[in-house]
Amino acid sequence: MAYDSGRMDANLAAAAGEDPVLMAELRAAFAQSVAQHVDLLSRARCDGNWEMAASRLRGLGHSFHSERLAQLAEDALSSAPGDPVALRKLREFEQDLQTR
Repeated sequence: MAYDSGRMDANLAAAAGEDPVLMAELRAAFAQSVAQHVDLLSRARCDGNWEMAASRLRGLGHSFHSERLAQLAEDALSSAPGDPVALRKLREFEQDLQTR
């Protein structure tokens, strides 16, 4: 599951301007936040914790203009806590993000 780099990159570039260091920092902050929230989601055992973590991932996706992340989080919200398919897709997204 590749992350949707086009729109997100354009918005990061708009925020960072001509500063490549700032662009790298923003991308790293996004990747770190995704990793933390996917970890929280993977450890959620009740509906409330699952919904909170998935909602935060959805908000993160919207904040960084990552439609793919927002959709994966929405899919997780529609599934049961601990859903292995939702978690696998989010981990694939996270891994792809880390390799960029």
